[in-house]
Amino acid sequence: MFTGLVEEIGILQDIQRGTKSARLTIKAQKVLEDVQLGDSISTNGVCLTVTDYTESTFTVDVMAETLRSSSLGSLKRGSYVNLERALKADGRFGGHIVSGHIDGTGIIENFEKEDNAFWITIKASEDILKYIVHKGSIAIDGVSLTVAYVDEGAFKVSIIPHTGEETILLKKSPGDIVNLECDVLGKYVEKLLGIKAKESKEKKSSISLEFLRENGF
Repeated sequence: MFTGLVEEIGILQDIQRGTKSARLTIKAQKVLEDVQLGDSISTNGVCLTVTDYTESTFTVDVMAETLRSSSLGSLKRGSYVNLERALKADGRFGGHIVSGHIDGTGIIENFEKEDNAFWITIKASEDILKYIVHKGSIAIDGVSLTVAYVDEGAFKVSIIPHTGEETILLKKSPGDIVNLECDVLGKYVEKLLGIKAKESKEKKSSISLEFLRENGF
């Protein structure tokens, strides 16, 4: 589990592409301080497992499904990435619950400066937007942010200078793809409501005219 508070910006040092998969080697510093094989590191919001490491790099394998569902397939040597280690049990919880299992991707439409902040407008699909609510939480490339506006086709966030300096969001351009993970609470509520609706429908459909006649009604 992660918090969406990026610890550092890494640099993609090498990428080895398979037929449908990839192996990424990322240059970093802070996330390597206590790294072990098998550790989880959020890379642009995607939870990846460390399979090898040196004093200045770590390596991860990316399966075909992850490449299809995220923006990782568009990375090139020299690309910057947001990095965050998994949350320790005794760590501070300063962002929101982020699993590293993204819901899909969005496309940056534009940036707009307002005094000391930047507004970022992101276009997303209906399947993702249904979970995004005004003043709710959203993880964009692994960055925990608050939704400041949402409509039927896009949503907006506003970021302060510190977030702009400590993440890659302001290094991007209109048209770039970003990874999106919605607040997990909305997905669980939808699942539970769907189950209850199904159970209610099944109970209702079990009583028919034939059932009533057989039981003396």
